[in-house]
Amino acid sequence: MPEPHVPSNPLAALAAAGQSPWLDQLRREWLADGTLARWIAEDDLRGVTSNPAIFQAAVADSAAYDAQIGALAADGLDPAAIYDAVTLQDIRAACDVFRPVWERTGGLDGYISHEVAPALADDTAGTVAEARRLWAAVDRPNVMIKIPATCAGIPAIRACLTDGINVNITLMFSLCHYDAVADAYLDALERREHDGLPIDSIASVASFFVSRVDTWVDDRLDKLAADGVDVAHLRGQAAVANAKRAYRRFQDVFGSTRFARLARHGARVQRVLWASTSAKDPAYDDLKYVTPLIGSDTVNTLPLATYEAFRDHGRVARTIDADVAAADAVVARLAALGIDLEAVGEDLSHQGVAKFAAAQAAVVATVGRKTVGG
Repeated sequence: MPEPHVPSNPLAALAAAGQSPWLDQLRREWLADGTLARWIAEDDLRGVTSNPAIFQAAVADSAAYDAQIGALAADGLDPAAIYDAVTLQDIRAACDVFRPVWERTGGLDGYISHEVAPALADDTAGTVAEARRLWAAVDRPNVMIKIPATCAGIPAIRACLTDGINVNITLMFSLCHYDAVADAYLDALERREHDGLPIDSIASVASFFVSRVDTWVDDRLDKLAADGVDVAHLRGQAAVANAKRAYRRFQDVFGSTRFARLARHGARVQRVLWASTSAKDPAYDDLKYVTPLIGSDTVNTLPLATYEAFRDHGRVARTIDADVAAADAVVARLAALGIDLEAVGEDLSHQGVAKFAAAQAAVVATVGRKTVGG
């Protein structure tokens, strides 16, 4: 592995290592004052992801939305419809800002992700209908519609990709999730090819969540430690190990003869996107979930604080496939303690859906308060 180095701007150096930096945050002020355009120019920022929690923070903490909210309320729209209109405006505007990135990279990057309503996570038909509506409403080639990798989400993902909709598959926590998502992507491409439809313009990322795995596992380890079990050496090890194993599975899938046949017809790799990459435990290094996960055909969607930390003191080198045997050993030791990362992933998936559903309810409530001057 090459020696790490510290370029003048580590964010701008990530592309040479095969990783695209995206930002896991969006605010209307950044669209208006040129902040996003500046980060594109200076940091080689290549995309943005959003979710209901991000919009809740943006709408609650800013007056930038108040005039639009007031005007839409005066037109008779209810808070849910106002939320929809407000977010669509931001997504469209962000797509326009990143359109030159999309063009410059030949459709590799420049995407803005917008999430279907989390309340639809267990509703396949509802998810497909909502994804189609959002795709048409944004009407930009560089939007990705976010759909969770739930049991109901997988067939919706397959259907939307078959339709030609760009999809960011979210809330993936386990190898089981990864396998189902990758298969859905390849199956959709095969269906399109069978029907004589182009497959060279379909873009998708598989968003594998990282730090939340450590949060869950560390809590269990702390309980074991309280009972006298020697587990201190395993704290903070599960998440990166889980991600490295997922990347190895990615290499297997997209190095297969199945994908090679599709690639000959222009199919794109479905890149792995590392999500939830801020360090939740203050005892951990602020780049704990960034530095070990750099490699080709990957994206890291960085919360703002992590984004700024990597710009300040990030180190760029291919690390994603280093020490994979050690990652296997960590998973085996956890399993011996009764901690099954597949079961952890299922629990975290349910938690994630619930958290985003609560965030969407909260932002709609915030919009409602703003319509009455609250």
